[in-house]
Amino acid sequence: MLKHLNLHTLGVIVVALIMIFVLPTLISPFQINLLGRFLTYAIVAVGLDLIWGYTGMLSLGQGLFFGLGAYCFAMYLNLEAAGTRMPEFMGLYGVTTLPALWQPFYSPVVAILLAAVFPMIIAGLLGYMIFRSRIQGVYFSIITQALTAIVALLLIGQQRLINGTNGITEMRTMFGAPLATPDTKVALYIASVIVLAVVYLGARLLIKSRFGRLLVAIRDDENRVRFMGYNPVLIKTLVFMLSAGIAGIAGVLFVPQVGIISPKQLDITASIEIVIWVAVGGRGSLIGAILGALLVNTGKSAISTARPDIWQLIMGALFVGVVLLFPKGLVGSISDGIARLRSKPGEASVALEAVETPTVV
Repeated sequence: MLKHLNLHTLGVIVVALIMIFVLPTLISPFQINLLGRFLTYAIVAVGLDLIWGYTGMLSLGQGLFFGLGAYCFAMYLNLEAAGTRMPEFMGLYGVTTLPALWQPFYSPVVAILLAAVFPMIIAGLLGYMIFRSRIQGVYFSIITQALTAIVALLLIGQQRLINGTNGITEMRTMFGAPLATPDTKVALYIASVIVLAVVYLGARLLIKSRFGRLLVAIRDDENRVRFMGYNPVLIKTLVFMLSAGIAGIAGVLFVPQVGIISPKQLDITASIEIVIWVAVGGRGSLIGAILGALLVNTGKSAISTARPDIWQLIMGALFVGVVLLFPKGLVGSISDGIARLRSKPGEASVALEAVETPTVV
């Protein structure tokens, strides 16, 4: 297994190097920026696949964790753009002193740490209460969806603090480098590639470990895991926190490439879209989660550009078609097809031996 992991790691490194050194020379800065955003979506999808595909918990709150991470880093970018002044939107609401909540975000290190840790704390508290009560299945999904809706509504009402429904904008530089320049866009794209590769390899190492086998066991039969002496509450809480932290880091990479974060980007719709990416690619497959995020968002961008009037209808029809034709997702269906092709010669030889071998009575 170690040799297989090493070969797999080598393959991921080769693909990452091609994406870093070759791809930027072939496509425009605009396309690089677009692909960088899609890679941040793929990072979130990997985190969701850990809890849904491998642990059997469908969370409809990943958009919330993604958005909270983006808000944390956006506050730092907004303060950097403002310099010694306060953010511009605060003046519109008569705010004369920078709120205490904003003070820690002068530091980019603190902003990045909070972007990962804050979603993990929320996921840990929520997850422990849910899992301790043995709530699972659709009820877990409903609770995470309700939390996402509540937080989105709360953010909309915070005009003086975070500009309400308009969101945080006014992001001009990051670590002193202008965000609008092609070099910065390429740097953010490269950072997205590296983080996605690290998250993917870390997640793969996790699911191949003893802890990963426990995740699959919980998905298949939680009571049996409990009877064997393990604590499913702790295991499920830990993996839920991990997925939230991954989503928060993805938000850090997302917001400077887009230049805005608003409550609309962390509502229920955003969380459902993340589920669609994983379902299309194939849950229970990390590669499937990544491919699903990239394919769906690439298709969404291309179709909305070509047919802006009916692109939502086309995308909806494609989603329904994929789910009906490929219930295990694209990667799952391809894997099943390869497995059937490999098994056919063996089945034929067994059948032939059964015919040629006389039965002894």
